[in-house]
This record gives sequence, structure tokens and C-alpha cells, in this order.
Amino acid sequence: MIVKQYVTSRLKLRTLDEKDAPQVLDYVVRNEQFLFPWEPLRTPDYYTLERQRELLRFDQSSMALEQLLKVWLFKQAEPNRIIGSIALSNIVRGAFQSCHLGYKLDGEEVNRGYMEEALRAVVSIAFEELRLHRIEANIMPRNGASLRLVEKLNFQPEGLARKYLKINGKWEDHIHMTLINEAPDL
Repeated sequence: MIVKQYVTSRLKLRTLDEKDAPQVLDYVVRNEQFLFPWEPLRTPDYYTLERQRELLRFDQSSMALEQLLKVWLFKQAEPNRIIGSIALSNIVRGAFQSCHLGYKLDGEEVNRGYMEEALRAVVSIAFEELRLHRIEANIMPRNGASLRLVEKLNFQPEGLARKYLKINGKWEDHIHMTLINEAPDL
């Protein structure tokens, strides 16, 4: 089992395993409507304890293979209540040294700077600990808040990926944003 924890000024970011499924289920149920426009369609079983256990087991397997780093966000003042997650997924080594970035935040916690704080920490982990060269984020053009967030972190647009992901039952265009690790010793 991969257990990692990182601390920022206001947050704890940590990996979870299947014993944490009740907390994850609470988070996804609380945020079902808020996240609905930004995620793939979910079947009813997604909102069950067993499905969340399966997903956490899959995350642990992927982390063991070093293909994923997924951390869940907790306020330090509320260490048992998930307020979001960040994933560095599809980690590819070799000549590519790249990953995809995905993140989501509790609807009650938006516009408080939590995701920016957490993403700054995860970008640092990606570049310094994982030694990745490139982080890619794909964001729907209508998600202005998310675009502004990654721009604050110096992500640059590289183009439009037409009908890139099936979100909420519809193929959606995404703006391809990237952040390059400029460290000379990679």
C-alpha cells in the first residue's frame, strides 16, 4: 500500500486506500450535482461504498506501478472531511516524462484558494520528487475558473483538442494546457 502525505499551510494532501471509502463516498455524494457538468456520466453504482472501494484499490495498484499519484485534500482543521482531490495520471517515463493533471474541489470550498495552494504543492512534487518534465491539463473552454487557475500556475495553452473527452454524455472540446519543468538537470 502506498501511503503519502504532504502538508501545505492550510491543507493535508494524502493518498487513500479502501478503508477510506466511506469518506470518499461522502465527498462524491455531497458533490454529485456540483461536479455533474464537468465529469463523465456516472452510473448509480458509482455512488456506492463498494464502487469507491474498487476505485481506491485501482488507485493503489496504479500508484504501485508508478503510473499515478492521487492525493485527497483535507483542511488541517477538518482532517476527516475530504474537500477535493488531485491526480497526476497516465505517468509515462522514458523519453516522455509526462503526466495528465486532474483535480476537483468541493462546491462549498470554491474561491477560497485551496485548490491553488494544493496544486502548487502537487506541481512541486511532480517536478522535484517524481522528476517529470511536463504536466498536461485539458480543460473545457467554458470552465473559465479552471483555466484561470492553471494560468496562475504558469500553464500555457498549446491548442484545442476537438471532442477530446465525453463529459456528461457529450463529446467536449478541451484546451490543452501544459507546464514544462525547466530544470536543466532532467
